[in-house]
Amino acid sequence: MPISKPESVLAPQSLDIGDFGALRESALTDAKVMLVDDEALTLEVIVTFLEESGYSRFVTTSEPTEALDLIARERPDILLLDLMMPKVSGFDILARMQADPELRYTPVVVLTSAAEASTKLRALDCGATDFLAKPVDASELRLRLRNTLAFRAYQNRLANYDRITGLPNRELFGKHVEQALRAAKRHGQSCAMLHLNLDRFGQINDTLGHGAGDALLRTASQRIQSAVRESDPMGRAADSVDDAGLSRLGGDEFTLLLPRVERVENASLVAQRVLAKIAQPFQFNGREIVMTGRIGIAVYPHDGEDHESLLQHASAAMSFAKSLGRGSYHFYSHDMNARAQERFTLENELRKAIERDELVLFLQPKVDVQTGRIIGAEALVRWQHPERGLLQPGRFIQLAEESGLMPQLGAWVMRRACHVLGDLHKRGHADMRLAVNVSGEQFRQNDFRTSVQEAVLNSGCNAGHLVLELTEGTLMDHVEQTIGTLHSLKALGIKLSIDDFGTGYSSLSYLKRFPLDELKIDQSFIRDVTANASDAAIVRAIISMAQSLGLSVVAEGVETAAQLAFLRAQGCPQYQGYFFSRPIPVEEFLQLASQAAQGASILA
Repeated sequence: MPISKPESVLAPQSLDIGDFGALRESALTDAKVMLVDDEALTLEVIVTFLEESGYSRFVTTSEPTEALDLIARERPDILLLDLMMPKVSGFDILARMQADPELRYTPVVVLTSAAEASTKLRALDCGATDFLAKPVDASELRLRLRNTLAFRAYQNRLANYDRITGLPNRELFGKHVEQALRAAKRHGQSCAMLHLNLDRFGQINDTLGHGAGDALLRTASQRIQSAVRESDPMGRAADSVDDAGLSRLGGDEFTLLLPRVERVENASLVAQRVLAKIAQPFQFNGREIVMTGRIGIAVYPHDGEDHESLLQHASAAMSFAKSLGRGSYHFYSHDMNARAQERFTLENELRKAIERDELVLFLQPKVDVQTGRIIGAEALVRWQHPERGLLQPGRFIQLAEESGLMPQLGAWVMRRACHVLGDLHKRGHADMRLAVNVSGEQFRQNDFRTSVQEAVLNSGCNAGHLVLELTEGTLMDHVEQTIGTLHSLKALGIKLSIDDFGTGYSSLSYLKRFPLDELKIDQSFIRDVTANASDAAIVRAIISMAQSLGLSVVAEGVETAAQLAFLRAQGCPQYQGYFFSRPIPVEEFLQLASQAAQGASILA
């Protein structure tokens, strides 16, 4: 099965009115000029004038009755049309062209010996672009023709090319793809459609501004084309890859057409090269930005026989690649349609679930290592689906992240957790702390601090017993801004915890600057802590470092008595995990907390 690859020169910069001059000159020699005039001598004279100016492609007729069929067949770039002709006038031809959606936008310069303004106005009203008086002056002819063609080329560029990257837009790309598919069908070849999505583009736009976003898109387009050039032995997409091979669909999405594909594996190689190029650090105003992407691949004719079906299936494959992590690619398979439909349905249902209050809060106890008493809990969300039953986070959290629902979902959890915390204190658990996970997207919302403050005030809970858990990745993203937000939260009395510590890329120099209260040791280090000397050394080091910084420590994922005994020996103050309890509903947690407080705790 065939699969090819495109390549091209670097994409142009943003399209601006300053490009008009260049377009004027480049529009001359290649334009197809059609002339319709019942006087053959006039045609000869005009053609001679234009040949002297560099034009070489002409279609002429002195039979106005044949003109419209000839225009439809030849599709000229510009039409020079006499108004006063027998049998069929220039006005008749203009009217017929205006009624044809394929011809109505063809620029028409009318030729007339009439001096009346009413005649010229009527021509313009019928769709003429400009007019020339007879007898035709050679200099005026050249200028009007050149300006009309240049403006048409500029309008065509605005209509068919992306302003930021200079790449073909979705509509133009679709036309090129259909042409390529017809050629592939004639020759019994295969094509591949690659659909690329950039990760974190919205975040870069939000934090660094649209200037950075636009620069990123231009860089991405150049790198994609560069990657394809390196794959040149696999064949070019078309004579002009800029026009046919690569397109920006919009936002952070690109499509790449690989025609004449000889082996499916070739598409894999192109995808790998593109993703590797995208992942190279990108510099903007002295700052280093790391991009990643994901690619879905659909192959003609196996995965679709037209542009829309190929794009739809490549998009479905790209969505599946998101589940594989950043820098991934995946080929379309027919069962993806069902999965894509399931995902689409679940996403819509999740939006409604937040509105309909179908979400449920579960709590996992945090336990004092030495006494076995419950001293707090972590709030975890579940979805009580009306038809599917109770859904675990694995079924919908990633979906919420990819569909932009995490801020709404996180805000719901925050409000509900604050109410639960207030209720815990009212029911006699005055020292109980409640931890809430905060996603990076939620944390970066401009109104995040305000929303947390409102949740605390509306619930009446004690802000000093609310703990916000953030991952290392969130903390290390735009450090200065992050530190400011953390201090504003601390001013409310809220406690701050770094979640999954040790799995990210924290720097101790930064860690000292963060106003943290707690570290949570990731469960990946706890899992084999009694059997793996390296894990044991890491856990000891984290506990020691936290103590030296005056931070509390929570070990996650404790499942055995041996793990708990190790933590107790190292002086770790808190733990959570299945050894004590799975996440449980709020009412069950209250009962368990009461039992633990009365001495019915689990001790190893």
